[in-house]
Amino acid sequence: METSTRNSDIFQIMEKWAPTNLAYDWDNVGLQVGSFNNQVTKIMVTLDVLESVVDEAIEKDVDLIIAHHPLLFKSVKQVNVDTSQGRIIQKLIQHNISVYASHTNLDIAVGGVNDMLCELLNINRTEVLQQTYQEELVKIAVFVPKTHLNEVRDAMSENGAGHIGDYSHCTFQTEGKGTFMPQEGTNPYIGSANHLAYVDEVKVESIIPQPKLARVIEAMINAHPYEEAAYDLMPLRNTGQTNGIGRIGTLDKGLTLRDFSEQVKHALKVPSLRVTGDLTKKVRKVAVLGGSGEKFIATAKEMGADVYITGDMTFHTAQDAWQMGLSVIDPGHHVEKVMKEGTKRYLENRLDNKNIEVILSNSNTEPFQFI
Repeated sequence: METSTRNSDIFQIMEKWAPTNLAYDWDNVGLQVGSFNNQVTKIMVTLDVLESVVDEAIEKDVDLIIAHHPLLFKSVKQVNVDTSQGRIIQKLIQHNISVYASHTNLDIAVGGVNDMLCELLNINRTEVLQQTYQEELVKIAVFVPKTHLNEVRDAMSENGAGHIGDYSHCTFQTEGKGTFMPQEGTNPYIGSANHLAYVDEVKVESIIPQPKLARVIEAMINAHPYEEAAYDLMPLRNTGQTNGIGRIGTLDKGLTLRDFSEQVKHALKVPSLRVTGDLTKKVRKVAVLGGSGEKFIATAKEMGADVYITGDMTFHTAQDAWQMGLSVIDPGHHVEKVMKEGTKRYLENRLDNKNIEVILSNSNTEPFQFI
């Protein structure tokens, strides 16, 4: 019999892709409205949670909305149902619909919004534009009786230990002899009270990213046969994965700024865009940051970008970029809608054996019209 899927299960799947610790500290990601425990049979993915989106979710019997932009960004001091936000919250609660946001963590995550934009625009050989997170690593050494080596090692590996690059289950194992004397009142797996026990053990060493440490330790203890598992933790100076906002990469061949701008307009399906710089100039190295990225123009220039694609450029910042010789293409903030298809595809790939439908919101949340 197939067990039901709860919101918390979906949140865990999303956070394997875009961990919440990647988000900026000013951001509000994760559960916005609803419950961790509600059962899920239909998920709707959207860029924004506007009232029209909520009405659509109600009409389509959606249980969970996954959004990019948080519904609750600033603190809420009252839920006034005479306002749009108040009505949204009221409708969500009345219809038992939960909302989850994956915002700057999805911008930063590998395969997230900025990588999706690069894929659409055929920008290759990419790297992070601005580092925002450096993963800390911890080494664990746990002492296990030979009889339970595989169970303990696999439990640790399946919960995040021993992942190096494209390899998993990375450990080093050393055989030895363990000793211990159970005291009065203990219930030892091996040995008896007040007698020194000698056990053939294996020391299993592995590496863990700091955010996964608690989960790995819990899994190890649950799989370990001893009443008290013996293990050591050592902080490491070598660092793990580097994450960051934005991407910079290259086109396979140089294009004029005019031709590349037309290509961007077509790929991102926008009716128009704003461009600064010489339209006849050849561009090949391209920086991309979905949403609002004007504060990174100097970074894009320092990293050698010929052109920088981002939204919400203001007049004076666009002038600054122009004067420093950095062309800018502003297709608008709403191009982050690429996350809808990408998130749907990601969830469907991981919910293959579950009876859960993932749909895209059809509601238009772009506030601007082009005349």
